[in-house]
Amino acid sequence: MNRAAWRLEGAYSLVFMSATKLIAMRDANGFRPLCYGKTPDGCYVIASESCALAAVGAEFIRDILPGEIVVFDEYGVHSIKDHCGKKPERLCVFEYIYFARSDSVINGVSVHAARRKAGELLAKSHPVEADVVIGVPDSGLDAALGYSIESGIPYELGFIKNKYVGRTFISPTQSDRLDQVRIKLSPISEAVTGKRVIMIDDSIVRGTTSAQIVKLLRNAGAKEVHVRISSPPFLNPCYYGTDIDSENGLIACSHTVEEIAEIIGADSLGYLPTEDLKLLARSENICTSCFTGDYPTGIPVHTDKGRFEGKLSEAKPQKSRLFKTKK
Repeated sequence: MNRAAWRLEGAYSLVFMSATKLIAMRDANGFRPLCYGKTPDGCYVIASESCALAAVGAEFIRDILPGEIVVFDEYGVHSIKDHCGKKPERLCVFEYIYFARSDSVINGVSVHAARRKAGELLAKSHPVEADVVIGVPDSGLDAALGYSIESGIPYELGFIKNKYVGRTFISPTQSDRLDQVRIKLSPISEAVTGKRVIMIDDSIVRGTTSAQIVKLLRNAGAKEVHVRISSPPFLNPCYYGTDIDSENGLIACSHTVEEIAEIIGADSLGYLPTEDLKLLARSENICTSCFTGDYPTGIPVHTDKGRFEGKLSEAKPQKSRLFKTKK
């Protein structure tokens, strides 16, 4: 395993278990979070997020370091740090914006606090006169609270979420995404009818989901809808876990902010400034490549997910080289 870690590049968190050992391993850049804790009866638990530890009654001990291998066996806990510090630490900032649960703490930073901070920063950078602030569940709720506190505009619960529908932006087709939005969110008419609404969401990828949500608010009687996004525009593919493998379909690559606002049906649109991302994580050691194009690793040569579909007998030969050098 130690030798394999020298060769592996990219985002991964690995857990291995045998009858006598439990081993956790985090990639050298630390793209994804990984931590461990201990239950009252002495069992060790490894999880991507600290909230999972609490769910099973385990006490959080610490985050596993980027590049660290931690071995749990009958002799105790052993840390192998041969790979620590060999590559720049780059935790995916989208963990704070979207992926992680609000009650998690990553690298000592509360996810809830990070999202609320994003809302506060949005209120400063993109103020607008309105009657109510609402958030798109779940990750938009914390940011909406922050926007409300900073702006002084009342916060309202604007949507009820169907808890049995998954995340829409990773659904494979546009029709699937739109169907899930209709099932996933129900606007609360009492909160938005006749009002100028500020709607806080975590991101705009293709724009189709945002357009559908804005339409829901219009149909519920909203007088105006001003969209504020707690992340910068998506401009680049992500190779570290976010399901965006090309620029195709990224609305911000081909349209201005004003054009996107018109496409999604919003009265105005504002994104979180890129320079504010470090304030969310309270660190500059973050990966922002999907927003900035600054990749901390080589870029994969083959990224088309369609290559995994179809019969193996029909698969085309692939080049042996996995990565190309950054420009």
